[in-house]
Amino acid sequence: MSKQYAVPLSPRGLSSIAPPPPWHYSGDFLIVEFWADPAAVAATLPAGLSVDPSSPGHATALFVDWQFTGQNDELLDPARYQYREFFLLVDALYEGQPVAYCPYIFVDNDSAMMRGLIQGFPKRLGAVHQTRTFAAPSLAAAQVAPGARFAATASTAGQRIARAEVKLTGKVDDPSTVSLAGRPIVNLRHFPRLAAGQHETPAVHELVMSIMDDPRMADVWAGEGQLSLPVAEGEEISDLAPVRVGAGYRLSMSYTVTDLKTLSDGTQAA
Repeated sequence: MSKQYAVPLSPRGLSSIAPPPPWHYSGDFLIVEFWADPAAVAATLPAGLSVDPSSPGHATALFVDWQFTGQNDELLDPARYQYREFFLLVDALYEGQPVAYCPYIFVDNDSAMMRGLIQGFPKRLGAVHQTRTFAAPSLAAAQVAPGARFAATASTAGQRIARAEVKLTGKVDDPSTVSLAGRPIVNLRHFPRLAAGQHETPAVHELVMSIMDDPRMADVWAGEGQLSLPVAEGEEISDLAPVRVGAGYRLSMSYTVTDLKTLSDGTQAA
């Protein structure tokens, strides 16, 4: 039985752009860690977050081929609930705690966009592609093995904004060593008002921490990473262009979302 949750609030809930939680995710990741200008990273952080002095400028680029389901076998509706995504996470501190903040994220699916906005991810439309692997060996199916190369690209409004490549060198036995592990993601939930005289007083302005239930990583491989964030007209993501690139990773990950933690509510202060 479908329920009303997100707009449109249709009579039977079938037309909702996003079903109610729990939200279950499973995807293949291509990840490259890098270092940007610390001042450029600082400029993206909202009030309440600061640059982590132990890792100034450190960031992670993530490309994901996702499959989603709720409670009604949404995975059997792939046209509506499969999607691809590209985003950046930058190292930061919240009250002395190491966290990651998402300044930019692009997705090719409206349901994924709505679920992200509800969580505080600042999602925009984009086109994201990455090298896939398949069980049947072929030159067209990159095998997950030493020496294999995987690439990914992202574009928005007809302009390329990112390209990554990872050459696998070996399997990772301890997933906690992956650059994104151990830092909870903090987002800014922000929704403005349109009423005259209230444009500077948002309806929602909350700093929130993402909660992932039962996160699992599988088939984690490390490698040599490459990343470029080219200049694109009307975009600022290239301000975080790498000054140095670190390791790359290919892995699969799954988790469930049912909750988030509000760290601070700045709605009235804003």
